[in-house]
Amino acid sequence: MKRYLYLWHRWLGIGLCLLMALWFFSGLVMLYVGYPKLTPREHLAQLLVLSQQDCCVPLAQALPASGESPAPRSIRLTTVAGEPRYVLHYGSRKVAVDARSGELIDGIGQAEALASARQFAGPGQLQYRGRVEEDAWTHTRSLDVDRPLHRIALDNGTLLYISSRTGEVVRDATATERAWNWVGAWLHWVYPLRGGVLDRWWTDVVIYLSLAATLMTLLGIVVGLLRWRFAKPYRSGSRSPYRGFARWHHVGGLLFGLLAVAWIFSGLMSMNPWRVFDSRVPLDTSAYQGGELGAEVFPMAAEQAVQQLQATGLAVRELHWQLVGGRGYLLGVDGTGASLLLPAAGGEPVHSLPLEQLQRAAQLIRPQGQLQVELLDDYDFYYYPRTEHSMLGHLQRPLPILRVRFDDPARTWLHMDPHSGALLGQLDQRQRASRWLFGLLHSWDWLPLLQRRPLWDGWMWLGGVGGLVLCVSGTVLGWRRLRGSRRRKSALRNRARRTRVVPPITE
Repeated sequence: MKRYLYLWHRWLGIGLCLLMALWFFSGLVMLYVGYPKLTPREHLAQLLVLSQQDCCVPLAQALPASGESPAPRSIRLTTVAGEPRYVLHYGSRKVAVDARSGELIDGIGQAEALASARQFAGPGQLQYRGRVEEDAWTHTRSLDVDRPLHRIALDNGTLLYISSRTGEVVRDATATERAWNWVGAWLHWVYPLRGGVLDRWWTDVVIYLSLAATLMTLLGIVVGLLRWRFAKPYRSGSRSPYRGFARWHHVGGLLFGLLAVAWIFSGLMSMNPWRVFDSRVPLDTSAYQGGELGAEVFPMAAEQAVQQLQATGLAVRELHWQLVGGRGYLLGVDGTGASLLLPAAGGEPVHSLPLEQLQRAAQLIRPQGQLQVELLDDYDFYYYPRTEHSMLGHLQRPLPILRVRFDDPARTWLHMDPHSGALLGQLDQRQRASRWLFGLLHSWDWLPLLQRRPLWDGWMWLGGVGGLVLCVSGTVLGWRRLRGSRRRKSALRNRARRTRVVPPITE
């Protein structure tokens, strides 16, 4: 039995140790440089302040112009290329309507894309790089509603990606981000397999590579324990029978093996293998709005809303139409992300909604169910911020928020923002399990560490360097094993040639 343990560990290691070394190295890079994204802060900073006069056609004119039905999931008034524009989101489709003329914007061309990039970048040279469906920096599925994308290069090396549906800048990738990502996220997520003939199998390849690497590391821990002399050392005086790289690998595996297993297994969990974290009975939250985003719910004109909000000192750069429990609101947001809510039926702007109103809106989701309501004034294990460059660091995590727990089969929690009335997140039992098996074990996003960054950095570097030692030494040992096997086979072939019997020559 021991022999098979050794053989399985050896040959899995020969096949996977180099890949694991690259995973550990790229993971260290990702501690400080994430995959390119356009954050809300970057998005709002490049917008113009909305005009109070001669701005926008009524919503009752803009919605029919979209040609879509039923009602949109979200409505925004923003500026693109210096002009006001309604952006309507219909689930898998985005539609843009010119807010001045009320006409549907049917596709964005090169000139419009350059004008949009000009608003974002300001003065400087722009170079149009054509349209792409997907490239190394736009694999994110959230961009599917904006494809194809116009690609524009700035004179500082940044690439901007412009939606061909709305004309908005939807991604920026600086030269520094791209350079580090070749050895960071692009390598860590096995993105060399994306976008080519193997794209359709990318998910399965990553899942089964992670599964094999987890098995290999577990076997290595077992083998390492079997070869370690706990009671009596070997003749050399060491408790490990190995020397050189083999000893580094043996001792490193015993010290960092469990941490390596945690990282590799949690990386496997990040792929949601075989959909283990998908809810079988997901909670339908559509009733939270209490109706559809129709023009009849919002009698107030956009210009009037902007004027009233800016009278409070809020330099409104975007206007969002919100519906909470059947009541309409217009949310004004400035360039810093600060916001105010204006009742659509008339009234004074407010900073937040009453908690009782949010609770009533949540009750509409499950009218006969029991709710447990909790006001969060501080972050906890399931609701916390991350640094902006991290994978989910762009998500807004305001405080305070309302957490509502439902008694549905999936035991769902909702997080609700009183400042905007928006649903910030939905967590059921399986998603909370993912928080433990992926979020905690992979990123170590545990508040006592996250709030003391030198400790978090030190822990991640300790584990990362330990994993590198383990995997690099394993790669060297695997290479030596393969080279030795080739030499032995070559020696056997040469010996066979020398000892071959030559038949005598007969006359």
